[in-house]
Amino acid sequence: MITAASNARIKFVRNLQARRSAREAERLFVVEGVRLSEEAAKAGARARLVLHTPDLDERGRVVAARLAELGAPVEAVTPAVMAAASDTRAPAGLLAVVPWSDLPLPTPLTLALVLDGLGDPGNVGTALRVAGAAGAQAVFLMPGTVDAYNPKVVRAAMGAHFYLPIVPADWETLPKALAGLDLWLAEAGAGQPYTGVDWRRPAALIVGSEAAGPGAAARALAPGRVTIPMPGRAESLNAAMAAAVLLFEAARQRGTQL
Repeated sequence: MITAASNARIKFVRNLQARRSAREAERLFVVEGVRLSEEAAKAGARARLVLHTPDLDERGRVVAARLAELGAPVEAVTPAVMAAASDTRAPAGLLAVVPWSDLPLPTPLTLALVLDGLGDPGNVGTALRVAGAAGAQAVFLMPGTVDAYNPKVVRAAMGAHFYLPIVPADWETLPKALAGLDLWLAEAGAGQPYTGVDWRRPAALIVGSEAAGPGAAARALAPGRVTIPMPGRAESLNAAMAAAVLLFEAARQRGTQL
């Protein structure tokens, strides 16, 4: 059992939690809790390290055992050490360090979400979860968007990292990736009502941050504008909520069983 927060493995985990540069250099990220560790195991992730507290419940022990079968070293730690390794105030009893998901883009690509300059991790994570739930095939993260493996993004995405291609992109290469798709830019109070768009066609939806809106590059790239009419007094929705409304309309039109 690891009993000291100064242990090299614990320091390694804490570095991954705290620093984007460490995650990028190692191409690793941290999932916390039984649910996310279970998603990693279902995806066949070869965890580099699994930590658990002695009081881990039966479901958690099954998940840890499955990750061990996939080749992960499993270590018991004290609750205090788990707290030191965790990014949350109330740490769960299970934590895993897993490789970045490197899922290929589907061919053909028919529905994608593009996030432009979203800085709030919870918003980005929720947008990833929404995209996976609504049937989007990929999410592109443009410059200025928080990194996909930020701990708060990972928690909010609820396992989307293991089945949804998440692609860091730039405005020079994005047009090629989205070739053949209708490009729709979400706008507050301007554009075509979202129910009037033919989402059955191959399409990409670009959503900007709530604070700044879409950037100049997004406006230059996307010829179409789509809006969510709001009869109430709110001026706008946050990015994840807007993405949910628009992507689930696409799912409805495409005949997806919801």
